[in-house]
Amino acid sequence: MDPDATEVLAAEVGVGPWEGDPPAGDHWDLELLAIGDRRNVIDKYRYWSLEAIVADLDNSRHPLHIAIENLEHDFNIGSIVRTANAFLVKEVHIVGRKRWNRRGAMVTDKYQHIHHHPDPVAFGAWAAAANLPVIGVDNMAGSVSIETFNYPQECVLVVGQEGSGLSDPMREQCETLVDIAQFGSTRSINVGAAAAIAMHGWIRTHAAR
Repeated sequence: MDPDATEVLAAEVGVGPWEGDPPAGDHWDLELLAIGDRRNVIDKYRYWSLEAIVADLDNSRHPLHIAIENLEHDFNIGSIVRTANAFLVKEVHIVGRKRWNRRGAMVTDKYQHIHHHPDPVAFGAWAAAANLPVIGVDNMAGSVSIETFNYPQECVLVVGQEGSGLSDPMREQCETLVDIAQFGSTRSINVGAAAAIAMHGWIRTHAAR
């Protein structure tokens, strides 16, 4: 595609400046009303301020949490955060290294509550204090089929590092381990894809469309 054409398509994403008298309400972003809103948000939130969007989302977040072990700056974390935003997950938890690559999140991390835990033991202590069962997602001996798993309404799903899966200390924090049915030759699927499947399983069980 011609580079100029690509720039035109990118410029057409979202909406331009507000036309007519400015709307009333504290949730509007005056700058966006003036210049237009090209953010990756649904139409309901066009021209809303970031703070107003987060506050509105907080009124209806699902009682589902997602946690990711970050042992080696896993590049999939951004994708998982973006999926968590799409499913209105209550909180995202990064366990291990505090720094992570936000590029894959496509700015959705600004709309999510993200918490850091230094290690699996600290994470497990938080989950216990919050009375949240920890459900590990990993295809290993002793895991149960996610396709027939009865998701608790309030819980935290945890996925491991790409390739190595959940660490032994993290498995010790899990009440249950679930696996995703596979039928090909590969040992595992991408951890971002696995997290999306796990979260959507909860959505299918508990979320009203």
